[in-house]
Amino acid sequence: MIRFVRNPDPAPDFKLTSLDGKPLTIAALQGKVIILNFWATWCGPCRAEIPDLIALQDRYKGRLQIIGLNVDDEEADIQQYVQEMGINYPVAMTSNDVRIQFGGIPALPTSFVLDTEGRVVQKHVGLWNPAVYETEIRALLGMPIMAKVETFEDKGEVFLAHADRATELPGVDLSKLTPEQKKLVLHRFNADTCTCGCKFTLAQCRIWDSACAVSKAATERIIAEVSAEPKTPLSPAAPNAPAGPPSSAQPALPSPVKAPAAPAPPPPG
Repeated sequence: MIRFVRNPDPAPDFKLTSLDGKPLTIAALQGKVIILNFWATWCGPCRAEIPDLIALQDRYKGRLQIIGLNVDDEEADIQQYVQEMGINYPVAMTSNDVRIQFGGIPALPTSFVLDTEGRVVQKHVGLWNPAVYETEIRALLGMPIMAKVETFEDKGEVFLAHADRATELPGVDLSKLTPEQKKLVLHRFNADTCTCGCKFTLAQCRIWDSACAVSKAATERIIAEVSAEPKTPLSPAAPNAPAGPPSSAQPALPSPVKAPAAPAPPPPG
């Protein structure tokens, strides 16, 4: 089975120059399936998948365009590595702006799969079986595949901007909250900024870096605050209401109001 984003967003376009001096833009590649592969030479999983990417580029030449976006190497080192490996697709140094547009790229390798209209339909972090990429490529090209295709709503897994759609977040336990409380804390998670330096909301930071102790502590604090809020008391009895035995009623409920990758250096603040 493969999964594609339902109603995918257009990929942020960029204007880069490949190592051989040619311009690189997504707009110029309309009609082809595109794989944007963020990588670095020091990243073991990145190096391991390059032969598979070379094979895919060769096999679907003219209908697929892989672009290697290097995030943390010296240009001379990349040039040498490209020649040694025989990389047959364009490679470019990646600006910090591009990294931020695509969510900061917290781990390497990270690959975005684009359909023939330049829309991002999937994101893969870490080292994946090349058969997955090939099945996705064939499906997007309308070629026969031996797999089921499902669609999903992006809730921040592909673009962090959609974290506000999420009803669950990594490392955050919302199971003891009422539906009203859950709605309230999720609103806070998407309104409050994490102070770890990522410049993301708390919800975005939990998705971007589930190991972040700062966002984890902040979400736990918000959950505790909301859980501890006093419930709305019962209204006082009407002036002429008949007297009765002491009430044992509970306070009223509130009114109704959701292969490991190598860590990449964070984008500069």
